[in-house]
Amino acid sequence: MPEGHSVHRLARQFTDVFAGRWLAVSSPQGRFAAGAALLDGRVLLAADAHGKQLFLRFEGGLVLRVHLGLYGAWDFGGDETFRGASSIGAPRRVGEREVADDGVLPPGGARAAAEPPAPVGAVRVRLVSEHGWADLRGASVCVAETEAEADAVRARLGPDPLRADPLPAEGTTAGGEEFARRIARRRTPVGQLLMDQAVVAGIGNVYRAELLFRAGLDPALPGTRLGAERAEALWLDACAALAQGVRDGRIITTDPALWPADGELPPPEHSHYVYRRQGLPCRRCGTEIALAEAAGRKLYWCPRCQA
Repeated sequence: MPEGHSVHRLARQFTDVFAGRWLAVSSPQGRFAAGAALLDGRVLLAADAHGKQLFLRFEGGLVLRVHLGLYGAWDFGGDETFRGASSIGAPRRVGEREVADDGVLPPGGARAAAEPPAPVGAVRVRLVSEHGWADLRGASVCVAETEAEADAVRARLGPDPLRADPLPAEGTTAGGEEFARRIARRRTPVGQLLMDQAVVAGIGNVYRAELLFRAGLDPALPGTRLGAERAEALWLDACAALAQGVRDGRIITTDPALWPADGELPPPEHSHYVYRRQGLPCRRCGTEIALAEAAGRKLYWCPRCQA
């Protein structure tokens, strides 16, 4: 499932490509026909993200809210002025980056964004501007709603590490205290709490495993026993890790000293400490990385470093 960094990259791309522009909105698949009719012909005012939820705000007080889920992805294209990733969403393989548009034109000249290619597969939503287009496939949530309805969804989410502005002269960030409060009131294992979007928004299975390892925390530790100091440290590391994911376009959590080539991003097999490394030696202590099922998801950890 795409984690918070990918959804924030989506919001940035929608802002760059479509904000302030009139959009033709359709549903080639037909499942979003009613919602598309509400949004068609309106200007996209802004795009933002909170955790794994994408909010596209249109004039007239309407919002297109999308949660990509396990399989959702957006594909983009356009004429010679289009710049950005051509696909952002569900990874096809571990470590895959969003694909950058190469700017190569088809035979015969410029790509005509006003006439995007015929829909391929089950395109839930198609957005078309004068110079670009975007297709959505496979999302678990795709709804047109009012701003009040969208804001109510946002209010139910926990703090987002990628919306954590530094607080002046306090050495912390907005959201850290709220995260610590939500963790502290639950006896649920911290390994499950990090995946609860009502506790913290945007962290998925990869970041969950990697953040707990970097903090040296046992995934089974109850939230009530984490304590404010360790909760704040975990929050700050989440802020840094997800911000790095936005910058790099993929999740990389290992120290650069472990990478095989200086100055280059590491290949997938060198990008994580524990995620999908069950049975392999821990990069720090050599202990075999463990794997278990927790609340229906695979949990990876080092039994020694996280004891």
